[in-house]
Amino acid sequence: MLSRRLTDTAFAWLFRVFSFTGVAALGAIVIFILVQGAQPFLFPTAKDLRLVTERFDSITVNGTLYENPQGFIMLPWDTKNVIIKFINRGEEGTLEFRLSPGKNGRTNLLRPIEAGAGTISFPDAYTCSVAYPGTIAGLSQKIHIILPEPPYNFFDFLKGRKWLPTDEKVYGILPMIFGSLLACFGALLLGVPIAILCALFMSEFLPSKPAGILRSGVELLAGIPSVVYGFFGLMVIVPAIKNTFKVPSGNSLLAAVIVLAIMILPTVIVVSEKCLRAVPRSRREASLAVGASKMQTAWYVVLPHAKSGVLAGIILGFSRAVGETMAVILVAGNSTQLTANPLDGIRTLTATIALEMGYADGRHANMLFSIGVVLLAMILILNAIILRIKRGSE
Repeated sequence: MLSRRLTDTAFAWLFRVFSFTGVAALGAIVIFILVQGAQPFLFPTAKDLRLVTERFDSITVNGTLYENPQGFIMLPWDTKNVIIKFINRGEEGTLEFRLSPGKNGRTNLLRPIEAGAGTISFPDAYTCSVAYPGTIAGLSQKIHIILPEPPYNFFDFLKGRKWLPTDEKVYGILPMIFGSLLACFGALLLGVPIAILCALFMSEFLPSKPAGILRSGVELLAGIPSVVYGFFGLMVIVPAIKNTFKVPSGNSLLAAVIVLAIMILPTVIVVSEKCLRAVPRSRREASLAVGASKMQTAWYVVLPHAKSGVLAGIILGFSRAVGETMAVILVAGNSTQLTANPLDGIRTLTATIALEMGYADGRHANMLFSIGVVLLAMILILNAIILRIKRGSE
């Protein structure tokens, strides 16, 4: 008796430790994403101006000598003029920038006043590069001045129609939000009726043995990796759309809807079928006793009685559709355009994160975290709406 009590106590504490660890880890992940996602809208990218040089042995910046400069040379963000002196091909050269400091880390860069033989270029909206010919062809000396990007406007982020993170530093995700919603709701409209009819057929009309075999097959489909569905869509659905509608490319919103609809079928079918089988047999017998056919019983008695569980299956299927990444990347076209044409390419929020996180840096990387926050908020809001509809129908 004592050993049993000790065992129960040990397992109770073990369960508490694991539960607390899981909740703490989940909370830490959510907090980390929220903090990273909020930074672009609250803080500038840096507190100082940054100067980077290439192939200079020494350089003088505003009277300060830097021997063999490596990394960033930091200057106060409110600096109005930057005068750089250096040696280029044995001769002393001078480069002068004029800056226009503003508020909240915003600094405007005017065209350099004096660049001599340097070639001026602007790799992006906040960087100016000046290149001087080197003693050996192909080994030019370069000076880059990098300005801090000011905090980004959150509403411009949500309603912006352009996503140009590498050159113009423009971050607008409205086309991606619209594309994600169209793909997910299109998948629900296409897949949910098929899934419910299939679940009704398995639970009400198919004998138990064939139903068990079919159920095992559906559950097996639920375990197939998403990249396999995406490859199937790329090799079968995309060419079919291209040949049927005579369009230049079959990678489109329609292809993404079809692939997502196929992917949510196993989840909705399995959950719905279990809930339909859980309906008491007495309900079916009462309906049949008053003269209803088997089809009428299934449609007007069994399905309404199991609607709570069916809606739960739809929520799970919707959550998978919203979070799907790899399959959508392969078939959707990944075009950041605002369109409702099913034959045009789209890009979803999850696809943007997956495609760009590998090379993103600085504000670009933080903006991808912000997309994750928006995606999390969308899932919570849409699931809350579906649950509200579910409670209202009970």
